[in-house]
Amino acid sequence: MGSSSFFAILFSFFIIFQLSYSIPFIVLHDGSELSTFYDMGFVVIHMEGSMISALYHILGELIRGILFFMYYVVKCCNLSSFSAVTWAGIGDQCSNKGVKQFTGLLRNFSNSEGYCIEVGDGTWDSWFIPMKEQAEIVCNKVKEMEELRGGYNIVGLSQGNLIGRGVVEFCDGGPPVFSELMVYTLKGYIELQVKNFVSLAGPHAGTASVPLCGSGVFCIIADNLIKSPIYSDYVQTHLAPSGYLKLPNDIPKYLEKCRFLPKLNNELPDERNSTYKERFSSLENLVLIMFEQDTVLIPKETSWFGYYPDGAFQPVLPPQQTKLYTEDWIGLKTLDEAGRVKYISVGGNHLGISHSDMKRYVVPYLEEKASAEVITRYSS
Repeated sequence: MGSSSFFAILFSFFIIFQLSYSIPFIVLHDGSELSTFYDMGFVVIHMEGSMISALYHILGELIRGILFFMYYVVKCCNLSSFSAVTWAGIGDQCSNKGVKQFTGLLRNFSNSEGYCIEVGDGTWDSWFIPMKEQAEIVCNKVKEMEELRGGYNIVGLSQGNLIGRGVVEFCDGGPPVFSELMVYTLKGYIELQVKNFVSLAGPHAGTASVPLCGSGVFCIIADNLIKSPIYSDYVQTHLAPSGYLKLPNDIPKYLEKCRFLPKLNNELPDERNSTYKERFSSLENLVLIMFEQDTVLIPKETSWFGYYPDGAFQPVLPPQQTKLYTEDWIGLKTLDEAGRVKYISVGGNHLGISHSDMKRYVVPYLEEKASAEVITRYSS
């Protein structure tokens, strides 16, 4: 039997199936020609009470059957494709050997497109452009990338994770890191979420110490700033890591003066933004990778959103015992309770991930077949 005959039979089956049973669904796909239905604002409405409304009903069921069939063709033939975007950590840049190799390996291992997005000139700007401004620069860059129009996955490296989260939470009008393409029926809808955030050694809850930069002219400048009052306006304006340095013994000053992390984590009681929470909690998967011998992040558990209690440097609280989690300021608890947070611990120092761990913990969330899941919801 030829492929055309097979598809014709399969198509007829789904049409009959849809006309026989009132199953509330519409299938949408992001990243292929099927997104046209979303662009048209397509809606199917059930109508009753007359011959005309009956015809509308039959037409609606026919269209639902067609879309259902098209979805399975897309799913079975794996026609979707999603890019991965990487942001380097502090003092690094996309052209450096390590980052180029990492991006190339991910591309080869996952068989998906991958891009490293630079902030300014890389190394210098990663130290001296404020974090909020870095996130704005990247937001504008992703808006301009045609390759990301259908959505994308994020792989963050160290400080780059906070830039990535800034794009997810703050970036208005950019391509989605998650996608919710919906067509409604009277009884419910099907939602397609397609994007993942993979974090390697991200200082998500802050860090209690910033490592000295090292040698060289710009490192002398950075080290002098690190040794200055970290929450002063001058340092906050000129040293990127000051935007996420969280000193447990100076929380009031941190909340008042730190210009990036308190906003990113929705920590300010009078300024909590439900949009940030909604956007972050809409991720399909959040993969948090902590390095067991990490000496750069203090504490290393910040990679999982764990941190010190306010007012003390001991003990380190697991993420589930922090207020950010229990009060669900950014939706981390929501994600976790839905089974969409993966807490992973690997051996090695900061960002020292092995190829085998990359294949095991990172690549599955970039592969095309693993990047889409249909979740059926029914309206009340």
